Amino acid sequence: MGSQEVLGQAARLASSGLLLQVLFRLITFVLNAFILRFLSKEIVGIVNVRLTLLYSTTIFLAREAFRRACLSGGAQRDWSQTLNLLWLTVPLGVFWSLFLGWIWLQLLEVPDPNAVPHYGTGVVLFGLSAVVELLGEPFWVLAQAHMFVKLKVIAESLSVILKSVLIAFLVLWLPHWGLYVFSLAQAFVNWKEAKLTWSFFKQSFLKQILTEGERYVMTFLNVLNFGDQGVYDIVNNLGSLVARLIFQPIEESFYIFFAKVLEREKDATLQKQEDIAVAAAVLESLLKLALLAGLTITVFGFAYSQLALDIYGGAMLSSGSGPVLLRSYCLYVLLLAVNGITECFTFAAMSKEQVDRYNFTMLALSSSFLVLSYLLTCWCGSVGFILANCFNMGIRITQSLCFIHRYYRKSPYRPLAGLHLSPVLIGAFALSGGITGVSEVFLCCEQGWPARLAHVAVGAFCLGATLGTAFLTETKLIHFLRTQLGVSRLTDKMT
Repeated sequence: MGSQEVLGQAARLASSGLLLQVLFRLITFVLNAFILRFLSKEIVGIVNVRLTLLYSTTIFLAREAFRRACLSGGAQRDWSQTLNLLWLTVPLGVFWSLFLGWIWLQLLEVPDPNAVPHYGTGVVLFGLSAVVELLGEPFWVLAQAHMFVKLKVIAESLSVILKSVLIAFLVLWLPHWGLYVFSLAQAFVNWKEAKLTWSFFKQSFLKQILTEGERYVMTFLNVLNFGDQGVYDIVNNLGSLVARLIFQPIEESFYIFFAKVLEREKDATLQKQEDIAVAAAVLESLLKLALLAGLTITVFGFAYSQLALDIYGGAMLSSGSGPVLLRSYCLYVLLLAVNGITECFTFAAMSKEQVDRYNFTMLALSSSFLVLSYLLTCWCGSVGFILANCFNMGIRITQSLCFIHRYYRKSPYRPLAGLHLSPVLIGAFALSGGITGVSEVFLCCEQGWPARLAHVAVGAFCLGATLGTAFLTETKLIHFLRTQLGVSRLTDKMT
């Protein structure tokens, strides 16, 4: 399979995944906004921080390394050996579920049963649901490797929607059930590869600390009460909504593209130059796209954070620390977008030995991140978690940029040029940020709905002007998007 054909399939996977996820996430967004009005901050904090951390840690430790190792290389392989390796995720999941469940029940602070009833049952059912999800892991990898786009996205999204619908009904009709509501909904819903899997397992363990570090600090060090944890997690989920909708499908799809086009054990000068050129062009365009999307969220999110929180969760979120948290998170999304693309390429191009060396860096970064999270949280409250995450992302981006620079150093291609913007576009962003900031001061959010709508209109005008400037100045990116979306539509017609 040629690099252009793989690129077309990756573009199809990304665009189809993005459209389907936007549709399904819109439904769950409305359902979650409804659910928030019937729950206490304490229950939200326990479910979204502590129990979800148990679930995500179990899933991550059991499957992430297997996913990365088994998706490396092409789809033409001995899938019987690969599937046998993937089934090891189930016993691993059972082990981690039992071990972590014991920690959650015996070593961590147990919440007041009057405020958060049925905590023990919640731990058991969340651990069980993680094991149940791992039973479908071999089929998920098979679908991802062969780019069965609609099957993958629809299956994942329907499970999320069904869970949200079930929670909404249970919260409405049986509010006294407490954690039973979330727990029941959660419960419904070859040798070379093995060596590479072990390398990715070590990396995955460290990456999990970096990804979920703030939840570990909250859970084990009790720096925030359950109510503050609930508010932080809601803001965190709302702030990362765009990252999950846009960036994640792109990262997953183009990780597969880079892993199939590039050969891990070879330098760029020793590989097919056509593949290297295509990979460099794609990487440059993806970096530009991530930078523009992240800057847009950062600039416009600052002036519309309070309004978004008030619409989504009412006074519980829009008062207090909520708006400051979301504004800080908008900056974090910019770093998150760039990091996702750089690590997407880096992890696909690294050899096993490079992955092992990178793990040592991740180990030092994990330790410093946890310490920094604790110190910054003690100093400036829950905003400290976001500041620590920004520091973490900055270091990870630096590591990946250094790898990409070394990888293409002896070639004529410079994909890191995607991080350069025209001065005109930078000026458009700065002007839009200033205008929307002034608009927020005079029109939002205590002046009633007419003033709010005027504030939204100002933002829509500035956003249109900024996107128009980007369209005129970033012609190379526009050409890439048009070309690949055209390839995606053509592939859809052929299939």
